[in-house]
Amino acid sequence: MPDSRVCHPIVRPAEAVTTPAESNSLHGQDDAAKWFAVAVRPRHDKAVSRMLETKGYQAFVPLYQKRSQYSARFQYSARFKDCQLPLFPGYVFCRFNPLVRLPILTTPGVIHLVGTGKTPTPIDDREMASLQTALSAQLTARPLPFLEKGEKVRITGGPLAGVEGIVLNFKQCLRLVLSISILQRSVMVEIDRDRVDREGGVKPLPAVRTQ
Repeated sequence: MPDSRVCHPIVRPAEAVTTPAESNSLHGQDDAAKWFAVAVRPRHDKAVSRMLETKGYQAFVPLYQKRSQYSARFQYSARFKDCQLPLFPGYVFCRFNPLVRLPILTTPGVIHLVGTGKTPTPIDDREMASLQTALSAQLTARPLPFLEKGEKVRITGGPLAGVEGIVLNFKQCLRLVLSISILQRSVMVEIDRDRVDREGGVKPLPAVRTQ
């Protein structure tokens, strides 16, 4: 007969465990999740973006291509190098629930969240959508000082249909300024002028003569 004094282990069914990455990913899909600007250390834009994506968050670092001139040693002719640089240096855009922001703040390289006091301020959905659409269309873009004044227009055709921005001037093509208001910074892209209407109406933009 078996010894009744022997203690047998109690086996319980395994419990489902949610990993931190899975939790963050589900949290990023929460209805309360918004896009925010994350201030990061200099030259840490891409590294912080990769780490946030590893944690399961949506991260976005807008880039543009710049050609730099340099002189190699023992060479008499200048050479050029194409580099991809951030359109908003020092910032990473991230989508998350502001009520659960500790995983963002504890990411190496992050300084703080842009906002008022200790409260992060979400980025306007239309501004973020316009910026993402313009860059996904692979238009020529470059940083530009933020402009508060200027006529707002909406693109009516092509891959940028629905994008809103501010007209800067006319040359061979129209130059459109896309702004992120909370950062007080802007990006300029170039499009065909016949694909733009005034915001709030269908009246076409008049021809403008440039010097």
